[in-house]
Amino acid sequence: MDLSERPETALSAGERPGEAALHRIVVVGGGAAGLELATRLGDRLGRRARASVTLVECARTHLWKPLLHAVAAGSIDPGEYEVNYLAQAHWHRFRYRFGEMIGLVREKKQVRLAATLDEEGRQITPPRSVGYDTLVIAIGSITNDFGTTGVAEYAVPLETAMQAARFNRRLVNACLRAQTQECPVRPGQLHVAIVGAGATGTELAAELYRTTREVVAYGLDRIDPQRDIRIVLIEAAQRILPGLPERISEATHRLLDEIGVEVQTGATVTAVTAEGLNLADGSFIASELVIWAAGIRAPQVLQRLDGLEINRINQLVVEPTLQTTRDPAVFAIGDCAACPRPGSSTPVPPRAQAAHQEAAHMVRQIERRLRGEPLQPYTYRDYGSLVSLGKWSAVGSLMGFLSGRGIFVEGLFARIMYRSLRLVHERALHGTPRALLGLLAHALAPRTGPQVKLH
Repeated sequence: MDLSERPETALSAGERPGEAALHRIVVVGGGAAGLELATRLGDRLGRRARASVTLVECARTHLWKPLLHAVAAGSIDPGEYEVNYLAQAHWHRFRYRFGEMIGLVREKKQVRLAATLDEEGRQITPPRSVGYDTLVIAIGSITNDFGTTGVAEYAVPLETAMQAARFNRRLVNACLRAQTQECPVRPGQLHVAIVGAGATGTELAAELYRTTREVVAYGLDRIDPQRDIRIVLIEAAQRILPGLPERISEATHRLLDEIGVEVQTGATVTAVTAEGLNLADGSFIASELVIWAAGIRAPQVLQRLDGLEINRINQLVVEPTLQTTRDPAVFAIGDCAACPRPGSSTPVPPRAQAAHQEAAHMVRQIERRLRGEPLQPYTYRDYGSLVSLGKWSAVGSLMGFLSGRGIFVEGLFARIMYRSLRLVHERALHGTPRALLGLLAHALAPRTGPQVKLH
């Protein structure tokens, strides 16, 4: 039965008696922006019973998206870094509702959720709706395959921890297969092609070069890393990291060359097959392991949100206040929002620092909204960019130093600054004491097992 036909009840799904009078704040999406926002609102409003705060998310746990390349490469175990939504909600006084948004009824102020099923097809939660007074959509972005043939069948995107872990298993399985097969390693059998040389693709290329060799070192003596393993980074633009300053791009390209990652720029992929990639110039790259990290778009569901305005990549178009253009009660933050930048023809870039800033801004604006005060515009501030290039190296620029001018950083110092970015996110979720204790625990924890995932 269509949710719009179901009889309405006095309370929205999940509300307890006595809470119906509270202002209902619903955050859809538990990525960096959504989870930080729900946590802060729970601490500041939910704990004091000033508002009802609900987070809607279709996953059970949260993993900071900049860590996905390390999960795919096998450098970290995601279980050590994941945040459980149910526990986080309990500790920070907001509600977690397990489900995926499939639509919106703006007239009734309801978010429509699909039923959820377990691995055996049994229903966990039924189709239902969640009422709101203020709605914040923060469902992030997904990979844009640009309609390229074969991507869905043969390439793995890096949008979720599950996909990253899936690629890592595929990589380890390929190595085990090569070790035990009777014939020699085929050309392309252990080649990894990464399409898209943005931050994710570039970081993955550097990390994979190291971890593939560590996997082979655990007794896979029939594989010759120099002969059989090849990491290829492919970018359609004329340089890697096209969205970052040219100096960072050049330094990163140089470091990738030094460690042995092959970089191809100005190369457009026209098709992905089981054996490799076809390029627009007619050439072919043999590779049975393909990661697709070329561009982003917002999820398709944003096309079905009761007439809210979207742009060509499905992002919700928002005002400087982060309110959607056609409904002042609905906001959007993070990668799924096309937020204007004063003096620029392009919106705020889809970066972790933008998500963090927008979440912090939204906390203050929701408090102003509850007091009936006018909302203030969000202004993006670029603090620089950092790119991880393996265990001990990174490169980037830091803004705001030396009278507002950026400084170029490289090597161990840049690596330390890169790690501090995760600390900022964990501080927003857990507070400063717990974030520092977590950092210390990871640093001091003995590594009794292998340095790379082997399963």
